[in-house]
Amino acid sequence: MKEHKGMRPQDVIVMLKMISFSGRDWYFKDIAREIQLSNSEVSESVYRSMQAGLIEKNKREVARDRLLEFLVYGLRYVYPVEPGRLTRGMPTAHSCELLKDEFVLDLPYVWPGGSAGVKGASVNPLYHTVPRACEQDPRLYNLLALTDAIRVGNPQEKKPVVEKLASETYSNA
Repeated sequence: MKEHKGMRPQDVIVMLKMISFSGRDWYFKDIAREIQLSNSEVSESVYRSMQAGLIEKNKREVARDRLLEFLVYGLRYVYPVEPGRLTRGMPTAHSCELLKDEFVLDLPYVWPGGSAGVKGASVNPLYHTVPRACEQDPRLYNLLALTDAIRVGNPQEKKPVVEKLASETYSNA
């Protein structure tokens, strides 16, 4: 067994993509294609996540309770983000469709680039392919935007975000 050398940001994306496939047949090559990673990167990612206890030994199921715990309590410390300069991009975090009515923001949060073109404070995505992957997969978009809300939000804002993330994580839509 290889030594575990820590998680990488794309590991979170791979697990969330696996969740977005719920109820459908899929292969590692499907994940690779849709989130624009190589097949070997996906395989290594799944292996790291399995070693961390976030993916079951069958390599097909995400341990959703453990992943949710990691996202809620660890993600902001492992992959912190500080909203940056004004740019155009795809709404994320508190500005996504699932949360925009819950919070009042002076300026939306956006992933730079993408086809949405909303003007807001830039938030670097977990991995550079996120905006393109999310344009093709609305469920992945919801999961990653909610994940960003945890990364940029303050503790007082966490409860409604976590409730929506749990709902999205466990839904089989």
